[in-house]
Amino acid sequence: MNAVITEPGNLTLGTDGSMLGRTAGYEKFLGDMTGVYCDSGAFAEQLDQHGADHLVYSVAEHRADDGPGALIVGTSTLLPGAYGDEFAVTRGHLHAKADRAELYHCLSGHGVMLLETVDGESRAVELVAGQAVHVPGHWVHRSINVGAEPFVTLFCYSADAGQNYDLISRAGGMATMVVRDGDGWKALPNPDHTGYSL
Repeated sequence: MNAVITEPGNLTLGTDGSMLGRTAGYEKFLGDMTGVYCDSGAFAEQLDQHGADHLVYSVAEHRADDGPGALIVGTSTLLPGAYGDEFAVTRGHLHAKADRAELYHCLSGHGVMLLETVDGESRAVELVAGQAVHVPGHWVHRSINVGAEPFVTLFCYSADAGQNYDLISRAGGMATMVVRDGDGWKALPNPDHTGYSL
């Protein structure tokens, strides 16, 4: 029996997150981020000022196949912003198939990849252009823009991984939050975090 051969993907990636050859993508707006930030008052102020349709981040992706061994390759563009002392973040996720890993390579900007395990380990990996983080399976992860320009990453993960977004919201947010510290950033415990439950 002959296997069905998938055509190769020919992609052109921009440091601004653009992707020629993309097969899909989506955008997240301020109205989609309700409950993500600890400082709900600061979030409400931003919502009043900018409106629910204010763009927060966008994702472009190329998926050639969904079968075993297939990959999703894409770009994530997280715009700068602050909600009180908290920096702009993506919603974050654990993969639905939790053992699936993911690679993030910074194309431009300045960000932090926040990584946590469900049993309490936490890492905050700083990224600038040319740096990457290999996120192993079983790590919850979220992008955070700690700079003044868009934080753009190239990502790659298994097409069968899926995403579990509810894990973070059920826990009252990630266990760690990244906040302003003078001209830089620091990681602090999230007082609203109640623990992850799968």
